[in-house]
Amino acid sequence: MQGVTGLHHITAIAGPAQENLDFYAGVLGLRLVKKSVNQDDPGTYHLFYADAEGHPGTDLTFFPWSHLAPARQGHGLAVEVGLTVPPGALAYWEARLGQYGAKTTGKETRFGHQVLLLTDPHGLELALVENAGALKRTFAPWDGSPVPVEKQIRGLEGARLWERDLSLTASFVTNVIGFRHIATEKGWHRYGVDGGGSGQFIDIREAPDARRGAWGVGSVHHIAWRVDDDKHQQAVRARVEEDGRRPTPVIDRFWFRSVYFLEPGGVLFELATDGPGFAVDEDPEHLGESLVLPPWLEPQRATIEAALPPLQHRVVEPVR
Repeated sequence: MQGVTGLHHITAIAGPAQENLDFYAGVLGLRLVKKSVNQDDPGTYHLFYADAEGHPGTDLTFFPWSHLAPARQGHGLAVEVGLTVPPGALAYWEARLGQYGAKTTGKETRFGHQVLLLTDPHGLELALVENAGALKRTFAPWDGSPVPVEKQIRGLEGARLWERDLSLTASFVTNVIGFRHIATEKGWHRYGVDGGGSGQFIDIREAPDARRGAWGVGSVHHIAWRVDDDKHQQAVRARVEEDGRRPTPVIDRFWFRSVYFLEPGGVLFELATDGPGFAVDEDPEHLGESLVLPPWLEPQRATIEAALPPLQHRVVEPVR
């Protein structure tokens, strides 16, 4: 069975767009590789942060829906995003986050890796994970980052989910999209593809007594899994449909093609193709500098621009 190959991107819900940009580009040092709009809600930005070239697997994206209530933690929701950093980098990150007043919530060891926990300005739970496997991943350092190249975030490490019934989601990810069980630790069950290395796993916790989670500011909206191309996507989509998951038709997002569906526990998953990539409509040297719209929204540019708040790249100063 040809399953998914790892994380493509994770999309979350943010508060005000400028605060989001200041934190992810100005503090975490990620590159804004695409400034666009939510194609289903064009009055809202869709901001894409990644490595310098926007490689699949490095991409954390946001819908700044600041009018929403805060997220409600619970089952059927992805509750944390993991970002990978090189071995030995956590001391630097702990000091840097402290200088910028970011909220860190502790350190721990997970499945043999050192982890620094933090919360972004709008409540999204993040984990910086030291993983030597990150050094083997495709990664383009961003020379314009305020973070030194040797300390930069190298992509998505993984994601954590709460589920009411572990067996339903475990059966789906193993039998339909190609995962296998990797390990269990402290109530968390790790499932991965191709060995479950950096960027190729999810952690699931069974939470039968928790309430149902709900999207809101500070929550993950969906998790996108990589497929090589259209043929690969169609093969995985067919298995998802056979399992009764009711996937959407293929949707052309211009930089990749997408299929969406709910896994059995209620988390929104996506199958996203690796290409054509973010440079299809922008000079690679100037990614993320201008508002980019897919061709079918271009006739509405004036109306869309009028509805969006101003957004500026700016230097973020330490608070202490």
